[in-house]
Amino acid sequence: MTELWADLGPRLWPAFWITIQLTVYSAIGSMILGTILTAMRVSPVAMLRGMASFYINIVRNTPLTLIILFCSFGLYQNLGFAMASRDSSTFLVDNNFRLAVLGFIIYTSAFVAESLRSGINTVHFGQAEAARSIGLTFPQIFKEIIFPQAFRAAIVPLGNTLIALTKNTTIASAIGVAEASLLMKSTIEVHANMLFVVFGIFALGFIILTLPTGLAIGRLSTRMTVRK
Repeated sequence: MTELWADLGPRLWPAFWITIQLTVYSAIGSMILGTILTAMRVSPVAMLRGMASFYINIVRNTPLTLIILFCSFGLYQNLGFAMASRDSSTFLVDNNFRLAVLGFIIYTSAFVAESLRSGINTVHFGQAEAARSIGLTFPQIFKEIIFPQAFRAAIVPLGNTLIALTKNTTIASAIGVAEASLLMKSTIEVHANMLFVVFGIFALGFIILTLPTGLAIGRLSTRMTVRK
């Protein structure tokens, strides 16, 4: 056990820090893209609704691993799309990290859009009609009336999506991002006799990351519940 901790301990926090960074950057990007998709989904323009629906349906039914691999092998290796400076000494590390974030944003934004759309369903249709009758445009109606109420109603599903994103970051190891699950795999290879201990350590790490998030989302939902 002492030998395991001497090997694993110094590398544990850096690995989970990468996991946290993947989660935060991906969550921000997913929220932005998901909001845009939601606006398109409820837009009065049929073409925008069709584009958003097509994107959401395709992405939600595509395995995340395929999307991450597409970002690495398809965008970077085949098309030469790099997200870091090739002159940098940390090019490969930075590029893989950013490609993983891009993949998570592409995937998670579809679930964010569906969560927000479920929140929009709680907003009474008459509010939009009233706003339209006084001359507000669709962007104004969405920004000032629909979205704030939809966001409050969608706190719980958005929180669940965030928790799922935190756990999904383990997929980044498929393209060599040195997050927690990649460290777990390499540790198991060296300390195969401590398999269950290693699993327990990393499971506890993810519980520490996700459990407070769930509790915070529950309290926030209670405080921000849309009262009829």
